Amino acid sequence: MLWNVARSRCLSCATLLVWPHWPGNIFSTSSTPAREVHGLSIFILIITGGIFIGVASLLVFALVRFRHRTGDMTEPPQVFGSMQIELAWTIIPILLIIVLFLGTARVIFAVQDAPKPTSALDVTVVGHQFWWEFRYPKYNVVTANELHVPLSDPQSPTPTFLKLTSADVIHSFWIPRLAGKTDLLPNRVNEMWVDPHEPGLFLGQCAQFCGTQHAKMLLRVYVDSPQDFQRWIAQQQQAQQSGTPDPGDVAANRPESSDAITPEQGRRVFEEQACMNCHTISGTAANGRFGPDLTHLMSRATIAAGIVPNTPENLRIWITAPDELKPGSLMPAMHLNELQNAQLVAYLTTLR
Repeated sequence: MLWNVARSRCLSCATLLVWPHWPGNIFSTSSTPAREVHGLSIFILIITGGIFIGVASLLVFALVRFRHRTGDMTEPPQVFGSMQIELAWTIIPILLIIVLFLGTARVIFAVQDAPKPTSALDVTVVGHQFWWEFRYPKYNVVTANELHVPLSDPQSPTPTFLKLTSADVIHSFWIPRLAGKTDLLPNRVNEMWVDPHEPGLFLGQCAQFCGTQHAKMLLRVYVDSPQDFQRWIAQQQQAQQSGTPDPGDVAANRPESSDAITPEQGRRVFEEQACMNCHTISGTAANGRFGPDLTHLMSRATIAAGIVPNTPENLRIWITAPDELKPGSLMPAMHLNELQNAQLVAYLTTLR
């Protein structure tokens, strides 16, 4: 067992060295909070490494210098009540603790008390079992599991300030390359911020055990250029078609076979079953709050909190039997027939 653990540790270290820009690499920071924590970690590692080397060196010296030799029946000189030794092992640890305390306090205050510029983006993060809800109050946008934030130019900072809370149990928001872990607690709002310095995809997940699906409560953070971010916001602000036919449209008012696999039949299944009680689709009658907002479902790369690609086949499996993808998920199996599942998937794939 110890060999397996050691081998996994070595493989992890090798992965970080070979792929330093892996989206979950804590040693490749791309935001001020993460950079501050990384710098403090290296500083502490240097101090503790020096302590280890010093203690190990003294131990090796004592083992070699005072080892038992053949024919030597005497004991080495015994030292009692040395003032120098007493002062050394009292003063040196105190100084080290003071240095570590001051370094840690500086980073804590630099991150937690950072001034909020007027250009900052506000996002409310709500943790659910087992998915993430992201609200953009300024833009009246709600999405799930995939957070989009703008790139922050050092010349014109655009940090993202996150307000974190939980709808049920304790969760923990962690994006290794952007910031440290921050807990989400019911009936309490914690705050954190990020100012990404490079565009791209950054992976994270819940870092606090929150139930049987904690390990599959993933999240994805997309850092977009300012222009791409505004385009994404504009796309998210668009409501879906209500599905009500135009009275003047003869083709739209033509009776449709109930066994047709079309988005229109899928919308009827969505509204007639319990789907609309849990999910929201803006522009329609669906206004549920228990599950993720599906208004722009197909604009996301993944489903089920980031565990599988967002494809029609995976959507069908997720609707038919959520436990096949995420055992213990709170998403219920709807027990629809194959035709209804196909119709529902046909409708959901139009939500872009």
